[in-house]
Amino acid sequence: MTVTEQRTADDSGGTTSEVGRARRRKEDARLITGRTRWTDNLVVPGMLHLAMVRSPFAHARINSIDTTEAAASPRVVAVLTGADLAETQGVLINAWPITPEQNAPTHTPVAIERVAFAGEVVAVVVARSAAAARDAAELVDVDYEVLPAALDLKEAADDVVLAHPELGTNLSARWVFDSAEAGTGQDVERAIEEARADGILIEREYRQQRLIPAFMEPRSVLCDPTGDQLVLWTATQVPHIVRYALAATTGMPESKIRVVAPDVGGGFGGKLQTTPEEWISVAVARRLGRPVKYTETRSESLVAGHHGRDQWQNLTLAATRDGRVTGLVVELLADLGSHVSLVGGGVPVLGAFMFNGIYKFPAYHFTVQTVLTNKTWTDAYRGAGRPEATFAIERLMDELAAEVGVDPLEIRERNWITHEEFPFSTVCGLEYDSGNYEAATARAKEMFGYDELRAEQARRREAGDRVQLGIGVSTFTEMCGLAPSRVLGSLDYGAGGWEHASVRMLPTGTVEVVVGVSPHGQGHETAFSQIVADRLGVPFEDIEVLHGDTQVAPRGLDTYGSRSLVVGGEAVVRAADKVVEKARTLAAHLLEAGTDDLEFARGRFTVRGTDQGIDLTEISSAVFAAHDMPEGMEPSLDSDAAFDPENFSFPHGTHLCAMEVDTETGAVSMRKYVACDDVGTIVNPLIVEGQVHGGLVQGISQALWEEAVHDDSGTLVSGSFVDYLLPTAADTISFETDHTTSPATSNSLGTKGVGEAGTIASTPAVVNAVVDALRHLGVQDVRMPCTPERVWRAIRDAAGGTAASEPAAMPHFDPDEPGRSSTEGAGS
Repeated sequence: MTVTEQRTADDSGGTTSEVGRARRRKEDARLITGRTRWTDNLVVPGMLHLAMVRSPFAHARINSIDTTEAAASPRVVAVLTGADLAETQGVLINAWPITPEQNAPTHTPVAIERVAFAGEVVAVVVARSAAAARDAAELVDVDYEVLPAALDLKEAADDVVLAHPELGTNLSARWVFDSAEAGTGQDVERAIEEARADGILIEREYRQQRLIPAFMEPRSVLCDPTGDQLVLWTATQVPHIVRYALAATTGMPESKIRVVAPDVGGGFGGKLQTTPEEWISVAVARRLGRPVKYTETRSESLVAGHHGRDQWQNLTLAATRDGRVTGLVVELLADLGSHVSLVGGGVPVLGAFMFNGIYKFPAYHFTVQTVLTNKTWTDAYRGAGRPEATFAIERLMDELAAEVGVDPLEIRERNWITHEEFPFSTVCGLEYDSGNYEAATARAKEMFGYDELRAEQARRREAGDRVQLGIGVSTFTEMCGLAPSRVLGSLDYGAGGWEHASVRMLPTGTVEVVVGVSPHGQGHETAFSQIVADRLGVPFEDIEVLHGDTQVAPRGLDTYGSRSLVVGGEAVVRAADKVVEKARTLAAHLLEAGTDDLEFARGRFTVRGTDQGIDLTEISSAVFAAHDMPEGMEPSLDSDAAFDPENFSFPHGTHLCAMEVDTETGAVSMRKYVACDDVGTIVNPLIVEGQVHGGLVQGISQALWEEAVHDDSGTLVSGSFVDYLLPTAADTISFETDHTTSPATSNSLGTKGVGEAGTIASTPAVVNAVVDALRHLGVQDVRMPCTPERVWRAIRDAAGGTAASEPAAMPHFDPDEPGRSSTEGAGS
């Protein structure tokens, strides 16, 4: 059983504590004004510039590469092919081989004999300016022999065309989880047979379209090999992993590699990689003995940065006639693209543990086949497996509610884990530590005006309005704080999940906090300062947070999976507490008291029952002087801590969405969106609010707008922001958000993680709303993104293809039309 409170953020949290205070972010002034160190801003004396020559074909043999004309161009220093760099370019690694038998082609940064996707690098131009390098790249003449390409995921799974003929198959790996075999549940086949005989059996196929992590700052790399160390500045989420991978694959000593991630403009998983461009920059810089810089164009980012999602989901849900789920079978096809990337093969496995969502049912079977194709490789994209799983189960619960004939919230309540049942062991083998789905749902329902909107929906249906109202429900949980290391090890992940932090007391009393996690917009400097301010009792303004440089912060496993505060924050807490304990010894010495007689509060030690005391800043100064130290005590208060949690944390929430759908044109428009999340203890409500808003837009965008589309030859036809529809603030509505609080038990702060919550919950909420608006017309599904054409065709198909006419080319709402809300909203 867990204790949950409902809180609404205010500026102070009602206390003098920094944790809970809605502080404006320390880092925003430099980030918003641009007066900071984006990688592309950096200049090193003698620096050269790189441009990549990329394949226009999805699959082709390289017969020859003529670099003569490019090499003769003004300001060009060199033109290098894969053959030129073969001995030094290294290979890109896969850190998560999900089975010992996994098939994975060798992934060299520059292709040598054959290209496997449109956008793959075949040559590199080095010039004295970026413009000269790009111009000369156009002059490299490559003779390709075009080969058949594996593009369709289902056909690729059947080996119709081989993406890498030398492997003899496109199947990379097959991974299975069965609750009966794992001892976490019952036999799912039996549940299905019972449902077929006297229950409800729902079979659906859902498509998770391919998406592109369109971060604000394109990827950029600057490599300087001229000092004692090779220094690599790179816009990455994972500087420590990049350093390790470089050492492991190039033969350079790790101590001779320094990786720096300056301020990084967004990632969303798109910078959770070791990229070909990083490896190429290192290889070219070492070959020439000169610093080199590469910054991708936006088009290169879309075509050659990794993509996300791209799954077919086949699902079978068994239930009793009153709507209690008895079993779930999940069969996935996951498109890896041309190569097995750093953690791409493991993304579906990560999602495998979340298909049960917030529900307690007894039987579960999961199978994934990861498949190689001739498209850009896929990897983690915001949520990484958890949005895919949540979408599937939340769509199925709506289908079950329709089958039983009850409200979607009612069917969820019949199946969810009640707050008295925590901690709860799921059919997937996880232990949910805390949560209160009833409280979050009740609050969301109240904010939404659920009953009133249902009544309006009924009126519109009865009146036969052209514009129908749909209400979408999404109740979700996710596993955050990636760690624990022992669990990652059991899944054959190649690294651990611990995190590291240091707290340094400077002589003037100010504090340096060094963290292994590396931000790309999350507000680490502010949040960690708030934590340390409370633990040490020093002013928030006197704390400096250092990160993103393997020389400054040599230990860490970086930022992804909502782990920074949950794992890294707890490391900070432990390091700060060690500082206090060290200081206690010196305070007792200086005050001529026993350590047990001292009390510590608000940065000051006092002798219990007296007015004698000494501030932490005074102790720090005394340590610097070291004139009067206890015998045997080292002159330092600095402390380090590493933390590896015993369990994940499990945020949850209830999201409700109202969508209006024009049944004649297929146009959709968002009317209202409410989110009530439980992310445990909130360190900074302002940061949490911002992360929820950003996540919502990203998830809504998958439901309504975004899709990476390739043509029949494998060319990315949505390769610009004209064709790849990325929303702006003008495309969305004002969200209503609130939270309940059930503290996590896996860390002393009680935090659960929030970065991916909005993305995970919002996609099914929106699609459920669109389908709900049309269910009375016979529509059971609309594929994402729910464009006007797809919505219109779903209506037409449900009516047996009898719709009167094709929709207008530019579907629109008439603002003066009766029944049409005047609310501006997200729509098509």
